[in-house]
Amino acid sequence: MALLSEKDREYLEDLFSKELDNKVKLIFFGDSKDNCEYCDLEEQILDEVRELSDKIVVEKYNVNEHKDLAEKFQVEMTPALILTLEDGEDKGVRFYGIPSGHEFGTLVQDIVTFGKGANPELSPETIEKLKKIDKPVKISVFVTPTCPYCPRAVLTAHNFALVNPLIKAEMIEANEFFELSNEFGVSSVPHIVINRNPNTFFIGAYPEAQYLEEVLKAIK
Repeated sequence: MALLSEKDREYLEDLFSKELDNKVKLIFFGDSKDNCEYCDLEEQILDEVRELSDKIVVEKYNVNEHKDLAEKFQVEMTPALILTLEDGEDKGVRFYGIPSGHEFGTLVQDIVTFGKGANPELSPETIEKLKKIDKPVKISVFVTPTCPYCPRAVLTAHNFALVNPLIKAEMIEANEFFELSNEFGVSSVPHIVINRNPNTFFIGAYPEAQYLEEVLKAIK
């Protein structure tokens, strides 16, 4: 049974035909059903997305059978999804867990951004400050599919990563990775953790400038 309705398919086919100038690569890492309850479902979503445009390329790998590649992309959990440009250039954008519900819209927006060359949709002031970051930064955004504010928080983090190769930005589906969510004290979303430090976090879909200030404050 298809996950996307015919209406959604028609809308997305039209959107991608108009917006994608370049090919976008979606690199998926999964595992066996015993180790990854939601991997099959995410594979189905990606298969359906791939059918919507010849500019969307999907590569699927088993994390255990392709350990070198998983290590190259620093895959920590499954299901994992990495967006890259057509040549495979890693821009630091990650999804851990199914991008479903409101987060499917995040995936769609990311595909469009990468299809236009992965240029960040940020103010010049924000870009200037991000370029000055000179040490690795990881932004982890815990979300749930029903959270209407979470996509904004994830997209802001992903856009930050597009500016500076030292920045990695990951969506983490809180319910799928319950133990990790518990470790970081996630009780409401979006819950944004900087550098996987449980004590360095903020909650909410902050405006761009305030979001950046929280990140800069955390890495000082």
